Amino acid sequence: MELVKIRRDLHQIPEIGFQEVKTQAYLLEAISRLPQERLEVVEWRTGIAVKVRGSHPKKRIGWRTDIDALPITEETGFDFKSTHPGYMHACGHDVHMAVALGLLEKLIDKPIKDDAVILFQPAEEGPGGALPFREWLKNDKPDFLPDVICALHIAPELPVGTVGTRPGLLFANTSELFIDLRGKGGHAAYPHLTEDMAVAAASLLIQLQTIVSRTVNPMDSAVLTVGKMTAGTVQNIIAEHARLEGTIRTLNSESMVHMKRRIEAICRAVEEANHCKVTIDYGSGYLEVNNNEALAEKFLRYASESEGIQAIRSEAAMTGEDFGYFTEQLPGLMFWAGVSSPYGLHHAKLDPDEKILDLMPGFIHGFMSEL
Repeated sequence: MELVKIRRDLHQIPEIGFQEVKTQAYLLEAISRLPQERLEVVEWRTGIAVKVRGSHPKKRIGWRTDIDALPITEETGFDFKSTHPGYMHACGHDVHMAVALGLLEKLIDKPIKDDAVILFQPAEEGPGGALPFREWLKNDKPDFLPDVICALHIAPELPVGTVGTRPGLLFANTSELFIDLRGKGGHAAYPHLTEDMAVAAASLLIQLQTIVSRTVNPMDSAVLTVGKMTAGTVQNIIAEHARLEGTIRTLNSESMVHMKRRIEAICRAVEEANHCKVTIDYGSGYLEVNNNEALAEKFLRYASESEGIQAIRSEAAMTGEDFGYFTEQLPGLMFWAGVSSPYGLHHAKLDPDEKILDLMPGFIHGFMSEL
């Protein structure tokens, strides 16, 4: 397979969660060009599961790749830039898919002992495809459910050839946060006849920032960020509606429960103090990604002994990833793979080095053959 061409083709057709229709069609066509004797292919919504029969299978080894894009306007200037205005593969899922197709080709050309299952999963960026995909496999296609599962995510800050992971917690629990405040607006000259939602929202924003600093154990890492606040319509009307949009990140599930309870308590107090209605929507949220300890240690040993690969032991990060729904029930491993980009994840100029496509399929194939 011409993996650079595949990556660039996919880069031009970015689609957001559960709308990956062109992406799915492209992947299916690419898979159909491979020898089919040892393949089984099933579709789930806009996703795909491919099973490659092993030489003497006793288990199923899974590889998961995400296929969706982000609502970001691309600013790379590539000849192969996005043809879908307002959307871009700014998290590297185009690279992930090309790596997975390269891996699939190697599994066909050089079978490993066990069956391999490649999962092309939609909606990682939202609203979350891992949990429903996992449940569909369990309930409807148990012969495609892996016994152990692995995945990678590109790391712009790391050189190509560097991989990093750690046993145990790798990525955080995450939750979106949307808070709407509704009260009585009115003319700016008569504030005493209104309840100003801009003021109420500002007060709420300040109080939310005390949750981590004053109610979370300092030994438990947590983040509550409000990235967007809107209120009102014009300068001489007191706002009857305001909205806060943010994210919550914690390194353990108990802290997430605690923070949500504190958010709800503060919102009830703001309602009482400002004679308004406050509603909370946590949107989508992902479980922490916990790497199986034995699997992670085996991976780090294997990587350190592999030609052209440098292995590092990563720190846990507040990054969110719905791969946690796989590691919740299956022994799993996720690792970072360097792509030497001057721009980071979710940046409109993300520019991964395509040399990763020469390295990763063979490296992953070798690791899967060791499991």
